[in-house]
Amino acid sequence: MALAGVRVIELAGLAPAPFCGMILADFGAKVIRVDRTKTGMSLDTQARGKRSVAINLKTSEGISLLKKLCLQSDVVLEPYRKGVMEKLGLGPQELLKENPRLIYARLTGYGQSGSYASAAGHDINYLAMSGLLSRLGRSGEKPYAPLNLIADFAGGGLSCALGIVLALLERERSGRGQIIDASMVSAHSHNNALGNCDRPPIEHVVVKEKGFAEIKPFSSNVLLLSSFSPQVEGAAYVGSFAWKSQSIGMWDRPRGENMLDSGAPFYDTYQTSDGKYVAVGAIEPQFYTQLLKGLDLDPGSLPPQMSFTDWPELRRIFTERFASKSQEDWSQVFDGTDACVTPVLSFGQVSSHPHNQERNSFLTDSNGEESPRPAPVLSRTPAEPSLSSDPFIGEHTVEVLNEFGFKSEDIEQMMTHGVVEGDAIKAKL
Repeated sequence: MALAGVRVIELAGLAPAPFCGMILADFGAKVIRVDRTKTGMSLDTQARGKRSVAINLKTSEGISLLKKLCLQSDVVLEPYRKGVMEKLGLGPQELLKENPRLIYARLTGYGQSGSYASAAGHDINYLAMSGLLSRLGRSGEKPYAPLNLIADFAGGGLSCALGIVLALLERERSGRGQIIDASMVSAHSHNNALGNCDRPPIEHVVVKEKGFAEIKPFSSNVLLLSSFSPQVEGAAYVGSFAWKSQSIGMWDRPRGENMLDSGAPFYDTYQTSDGKYVAVGAIEPQFYTQLLKGLDLDPGSLPPQMSFTDWPELRRIFTERFASKSQEDWSQVFDGTDACVTPVLSFGQVSSHPHNQERNSFLTDSNGEESPRPAPVLSRTPAEPSLSSDPFIGEHTVEVLNEFGFKSEDIEQMMTHGVVEGDAIKAKL
């Protein structure tokens, strides 16, 4: 695979940093997640292909051990707020001094500088600070915060993964590593893996039990590794099109009244007779013509496509027409055309759709859980995602330390003194 031979140390967290680590693992990197000790469960749902080492970072021996792992690796991925790693003596300047080839990725909130550098936040806050949130929402309604995909994952984890790959490429020329500032914020609990990190304490956490999600008081038996917020710069960069196309008239109207923000009736979703939905994106005239043909509408009896003042009337007509058939009926009408009409598929439907089946767009792991296949698809060195179960905390402690050159007696001594924990037996069960 493309990243075979690259060794990554990922400091455990939630959401963006684990996503970044999973991308690297999917494409062949050896990603070692460093978890805290005395913890029964992990909330990392993006641990595919990773291994877990449990280290007690409240001890000087644990910090020393982590430093040795970092110095023998290609990449360090850390999600803590500004200054935490420096307090441990594991900041980028210290590590790069001893390993100049090291790539040190910092996934923090507002970055390592600026008046908000130490502030807590979440996807919605960083989306707001990027300017993009002001553009999201229906006309006459308040700004609408979508799923935490734009800032957390596109602007955060994915951008960080790109930064790491760029740094690896540049290192081939210069022989030197560098620091990646992906500006993510992580709010730690008062009882987190790094001890007192001067973060506001986390008082509640979302826990899923038996299919139900519930907000519960934080306690010692619930692991909260990190709570992330997205990048301001990353989210804004993802929105470059919205920024740079203002001058061509695409975003000069109020929120929800432009072509691509639900303002246009030919770029929206519509409910079908069975309560499901279809998505319409017939922007270009030739595609719009096919949309009207499929809807059995006479173009001569309708207002012009680009008449802004007539868009509400067009939407009313489209709404009534789409409500007259089921989603499946409309799929039969529009499949094979260029009308840009597709069914809005649920998570339960996507893998059974013929197009997705043909491309093997989704995979099923050893536990029967479905998830997207890694993208993009490389022709010679495609990703080969692991289908094994996600690692238990400390499952690979002994295995990894052996690989890093530690002797069995030294590992046993660290186990005895609580510096590390291993749970390979539990993993086998």
